[in-house]
Amino acid sequence: MAMNEDCCAMQLIDHNSVFNDAGFNRFAEKVKLADHGLSYAVVAIMGPQSSGKSTLMNHLFHTNFREMDADEGRNQTTKGVWLAKCVGIQPFTIAMDLEGTDGSERGQDDIAFEKQSALFALAISDVVIINMWCHDIGRENASNKPLLRTVFEVMMRIHILYKRTLLFVLRDKTKTPLERLKNKLEEDMHKIWDGVQKPQAHESTLLTDIFNVQVVALPNYESEEEIFKKEVGQLRQRFPRYTSQGGLASDRIPASAFSFSAQDIWNVIKENRDLDLPNHKVMVATVRCKEIAAEKFNQLMQNKDWLAWVEAAKTSPVPGFGEKLTSILNTYLSEYDKEAMYFDEGVRNERKEELQLKALDSVHATYTTMLSKVLEEFKVRLEKSLKEGSFDSSVSASCIVSSVREFDQGCKDATIQNANWDSSSIREKLVCDIDAYALRVHDVKLSELKDKCEKKLSTSLTKQVEAHLEDGRENVWASIRSILHHQTEEAVSTLSTEIVAFNVDNKSIAKMEQDLRACARNVVEKIVRDKTEDQILTLMKHRFEKVLYFDSNNNSRDLRKKKVIKAATEDALSASLKVLSVMAAICLDDGTPNNTEKSLFSSLIDRIKDPLASDTWEGVSLKDTLITPVACKSLWEKFIQEILSVREDSRRHWKRKLAKTLGIVGINIISLALSGIPLYS
Repeated sequence: MAMNEDCCAMQLIDHNSVFNDAGFNRFAEKVKLADHGLSYAVVAIMGPQSSGKSTLMNHLFHTNFREMDADEGRNQTTKGVWLAKCVGIQPFTIAMDLEGTDGSERGQDDIAFEKQSALFALAISDVVIINMWCHDIGRENASNKPLLRTVFEVMMRIHILYKRTLLFVLRDKTKTPLERLKNKLEEDMHKIWDGVQKPQAHESTLLTDIFNVQVVALPNYESEEEIFKKEVGQLRQRFPRYTSQGGLASDRIPASAFSFSAQDIWNVIKENRDLDLPNHKVMVATVRCKEIAAEKFNQLMQNKDWLAWVEAAKTSPVPGFGEKLTSILNTYLSEYDKEAMYFDEGVRNERKEELQLKALDSVHATYTTMLSKVLEEFKVRLEKSLKEGSFDSSVSASCIVSSVREFDQGCKDATIQNANWDSSSIREKLVCDIDAYALRVHDVKLSELKDKCEKKLSTSLTKQVEAHLEDGRENVWASIRSILHHQTEEAVSTLSTEIVAFNVDNKSIAKMEQDLRACARNVVEKIVRDKTEDQILTLMKHRFEKVLYFDSNNNSRDLRKKKVIKAATEDALSASLKVLSVMAAICLDDGTPNNTEKSLFSSLIDRIKDPLASDTWEGVSLKDTLITPVACKSLWEKFIQEILSVREDSRRHWKRKLAKTLGIVGINIISLALSGIPLYS
């Protein structure tokens, strides 16, 4: 690995063509290669074995590549490809020392590796130094021509991205003027270039289209070391101009991806595939930008502030949610831009968009949940308004308007910049849910109002109707009809007043009023039916007892007088029979004749005729019939039997008198059944 802390020399490709990716990554990290963006250069040197390439690079760039030991002979020193950081030169420059050509160590493999390493150097370098012997210029079979042919041939396998500098360094210069050497070298170069087979796309390409050719000559290092060092120093001063002429273009591979790019290029070259640098550049951009985007996304997902805001928004709307998350997201997007700024623009922007979309997708569900909280807050607000007062459709409408307004503001407040989230479907659902909830509340409250009116009406009717049925006053049904009408209209009036708050249409109001009237009638009918089924005899006996004891002015009767007893008994029987006549049929409709009382008195009291053999009452429908005429007769007989019972120790005279007064013939009257009635003589 490193032989000097400053230059960090390392073997990049070993003698067996294996790429040292781990070593390269350590090298890149140590020299902070990624920090240099596009402002870096790569200089490679190639030439015959033992031509002093490493010596030149060490003096030119202050590296410490291994140099040949003259005492050991002209053996191969550099094996494979070595890399080092150039010290004290701008821009940041990497030097690459290639294994010498035309060596004896590799044998038949020499040509293959020579072409591979040359192609690799041309693909990643801005400046390629061709190290040649000065005395080889112009010689037909000299070693420079195979080297140049190799360079030009492999150059045709590269889809050219930018112009490179080809710097010829002529070693051990002679007395021949440099200009003559340069002209001869260029003449040989053009001959070789013209003789190289080119693809159709480059048939008309000139050598100068792809190379900026520079030529310098240096003295012999061993015999003129001081002069050599001086002229190399001068060349070092000029070198930034060569790198700027040969590279630093905006479409080069960024320094942060140089390690990955170099390894991929070497793999392509080893597999003998065409080296498409433009596509390679896009591939590198795709891989690296994806890695950068993934790294930024992972960092974002671990950001404490981001996580805190997202978690808070799951339970309730967070003021400034969108602005807060936008600020955090933009921080990571800016970091992405900074790290990916030198990669292919199309790829860079595409990966950035994916990063942003992925980040937005991670919080979209939270965004949706937060907006949906508006519905819950609407429910709370509506319930609160209802608790504070009676239901009012205007209050409900106001809650809806404020909730939708709050939703719209919440959308604006919660949306992250550039999210382009379509909240219309959420808004539509929200409005639908709010309307449905408001309607349910409306219906519940309306039902409660209806139930309240019905309950109040039922309570009032039950109390008054039962009182009239039990008192047995004159014209009971007329009084009940009056009560029914009055209480119903009062309930309808209350309903009509309170229902205004519900904003109900006239048709619905009419239906509710109709239902309320029907409810009132049903209540009355039920009261009468229940009394008839369960309490008819009890009511008749209570009525009999009351009239027997008290006169019409509610004064106690003097039952010691026979005349009073006879009148009291007749009145009590008549009153009891009236109770039966009232309970026999429902008469709630005005104008409906009620012949039950007349028929009952005619048959059971006056004994003029017996119309009670029928199953129907004249003028009364079956649905309004509670006790048929036949059943009434049977009930009356049972009533009489229950108020009279046999007691052996009672006075027979009183019994016969009472029996005669009651008009009952053919039965053995023994005793008066009503408890507490004194049997006076």
